[in-house]
Amino acid sequence: MKYQAPRGTHDILPNEAVVWRDLEGYFRHVVGLYGYGEVRTPAFEDTELFKRTSGETSDIVTKQMYEFTDKGGRSITLKAEGTAPAVRAYLEHGLGGQGQTTRLWYQTPVFRYERPQKGRYRQHHQFGIECLGSASPQADAEVIEVAYRFLNMIGISDVKVSVNSIGREATRSSYRQAVLSHAAGYLADLEADERARAEKNPLRLLDSKDPKAIEVMKAAPSILDYLEDESRMRFDTLCGILADIDIPFEVRPEIVRGLDYYTDTVFEVLSDQLGAQSALCGGGRYDGLVRALGGPDTPAVGFGMGIERLALVLESLRFNSGESIQAYVVAATESARSEVSRICRLLRSKDVSAQCDVDGKDLRRQMKQADAMKAEAAVIIGDDELASGNATVRYLESGDQRAVPFSELASHIGRLYD
Repeated sequence: MKYQAPRGTHDILPNEAVVWRDLEGYFRHVVGLYGYGEVRTPAFEDTELFKRTSGETSDIVTKQMYEFTDKGGRSITLKAEGTAPAVRAYLEHGLGGQGQTTRLWYQTPVFRYERPQKGRYRQHHQFGIECLGSASPQADAEVIEVAYRFLNMIGISDVKVSVNSIGREATRSSYRQAVLSHAAGYLADLEADERARAEKNPLRLLDSKDPKAIEVMKAAPSILDYLEDESRMRFDTLCGILADIDIPFEVRPEIVRGLDYYTDTVFEVLSDQLGAQSALCGGGRYDGLVRALGGPDTPAVGFGMGIERLALVLESLRFNSGESIQAYVVAATESARSEVSRICRLLRSKDVSAQCDVDGKDLRRQMKQADAMKAEAAVIIGDDELASGNATVRYLESGDQRAVPFSELASHIGRLYD
């Protein structure tokens, strides 16, 4: 039997893992600038956590969760999204304090049973941040700024931010009725269970992937016309802040996001690098979520960002990860192999990445291997080099070369990366 990765999953191979590690490093650096601390939560949680937070009618709960009963008879679900587990950890370990703003970030696998497509898998991975404890529109702007700054740092220059406000319960109550009236003809043609879900949460029609629903909702009334005064003022303030900090944005009333816990601000960060405008990041404010999980009223805002989609964009941009072997040490003669091994160990002890041949390849094939590994330099040692104590260092990009004493190889090659 030939074994393959399960449908909807993928292996991250060494050449891809290099890019992933760089993305992780950049993200860790950016969130650190804003004071976010890392949280790592389990790969599975009690099923009720996601049902209570994502919404009983959400696609995640009704169609996509990997839910199972464990040997103790407990209903368990593989992590379906990152926010609810982070908030559960925040409450369980008492990370919040009186009047304190807590900033958390994570990198996590996420499991959803959906149709696999390029950049979207049944096991995919996310970066995310959560800012808990602040009700200020400044917090919303900060979260958006983190996403925008990170994407610019990794070289995605065409980043656009789309923002909307879905208000509070009064807004959604009146808007639900407006949407139901507008979409009455479309809803009448649905199967009974689909119609019941739509009628329970008609805002989902704005986020539907059904072409008929998309067409119907193009002419739907704008939720912005139904905002309470407080939500309107918050949204206007947020837009003013984004303008002040030079983040390009557009207001798009059709954005509602796919989770029931959102309140007021919702947003997406998009790029054209994958062809049609594509969301790389999405999030918003969820002021009722902490209370829904048994905690005190705690305002909060955050985002999730798909790493696979980022990797696809970077592939289209021919992203250079900056990771390669610094030195490939070449044995030009059989008598040099022992010294080549010693030089390799010496370089590594000085934090210079180095490899050498262990299979007895000839000089030509060793040089070919150095090229294939994108080594910065080939360090060539043969009988002449053994006699002189100087290695021949060839810079593979330019073809230039020079003699460098064995004792100075680590400092010389290290400077090439400074």
